[in-house]
This record gives sequence, structure tokens and C-alpha cells, in this order.
Amino acid sequence: MSRAPINILDRPLGGRGSRVETQVSLSAFSYLYSELVQYHQNRVDSISELERRLESSGYGVGLKILELITYRNREYKREIRLMNILHFVSTQVWKALFGKPADSLERSVENADEFMIIDYEPVTSTFCSVPADFGQLSVDGYMSGIIAGVLDGAGFSARVTAHSVALGEGEAHNNTNSSSNGGGYLNQTGTNGSLPPRKEKAVFLVKFAQEVLERDAAMDR
Repeated sequence: MSRAPINILDRPLGGRGSRVETQVSLSAFSYLYSELVQYHQNRVDSISELERRLESSGYGVGLKILELITYRNREYKREIRLMNILHFVSTQVWKALFGKPADSLERSVENADEFMIIDYEPVTSTFCSVPADFGQLSVDGYMSGIIAGVLDGAGFSARVTAHSVALGEGEAHNNTNSSSNGGGYLNQTGTNGSLPPRKEKAVFLVKFAQEVLERDAAMDR
């Protein structure tokens, strides 16, 4: 008996480290993403404007991935609590896009409205090297745009920014590059194998709007 074709909306997205069949190879994505960065780079006058353009490019993806995940999960209930939506982003959204959850979700000890999603192996900066004269540019801005799109689409207005932070002492063990380049993916040197150890992690700083915090606090009363 022939098997009915799978609807494209039911196909796994795959991703780095995913056990499911990957729909887009890592080498193809890295090429397209580097072209996207260069496209915006040639049309801006400042680093901050380049980051905003990368964020804007990812924002629409965030809206669509939220729609796709909720479509696939028939039992999905709209999240109304702040911590629940952050957990949703750092687990379900990350798994759908990259085949694994984010490495950490933390709350700022200094500012109650700020949270941090941490990824030790962000795919968007794996194949992009930032020149020294570009200062603190983070090419992971595309991913911060995705996060903002998901949060806004779910009704949690927030400003999301990406930051490249040097690994602290004792953090290197988290960056194991355990996900292999299955399917013939190419690494930075153009050969098969694991990627070289990273010296930085990506920190996505999520700063919620005041009305979101007030709404969440009201639910505890």
C-alpha cells in the first residue's frame, strides 16, 4: 500500500543535532545567512542599524513559527503567564528550529523585567566572523528577531537583543559540539566533522514591556 504524501506543515523542521530528517542542510543555511548579512551590511551606515535589520528579518519568521507550532499541536493552549511563554520559546520554539532546546533560561538579578535565553552553539554566528572594527556587533540578531516575533504574536510585547558573551570559567564543557554534521554538512574548513570549540555564547536579552509585567503580576493577586 502506498503511503499518502505528508503535508508540508506536518514535516519536521529538523536542525542541528536533530534526530529527524533535516529539511535544510547546515551548509546551505550558512551560505544563505551570510548572504543576508552582507546584503544588509551594504545598505546601512551603522552597526546598530545592521542589527536592527537582522532583527527585522527574523521577526516575521517568529510570527510564522508560532503559528506553525500551534497548528501542529492540537492540544496547545495559549500561554498567558510570562514564565510559561519564555519556557515555550526556549524549549518548543528552539527544538522546532534547531533540533534542541536552548541551553539556559535565566532571570536578571538586577532588573525584574529582564530575562536571558542562552545558547552555546547559535547556528547564525557559527559561520560568520565579525571583523574587529565592527565592535560589539552580534550577527545573532536574526535569532533575537525570531524571539521578538514569537513573543509579540503571543501577546507579550518585548524588546529582544542579541549579545556575544565570552565563555566564563567552567562553561567550556557546555560547548561540546556534540551534534555531528550528519548528512554531509560542511564545517568552517569545508570538511566533514565536528565544529571547532567556540569562545563565546549567545545571550538573548528579553526586556518585557511594563504592561506585560503588570498583567502578569495581577494574576498573582
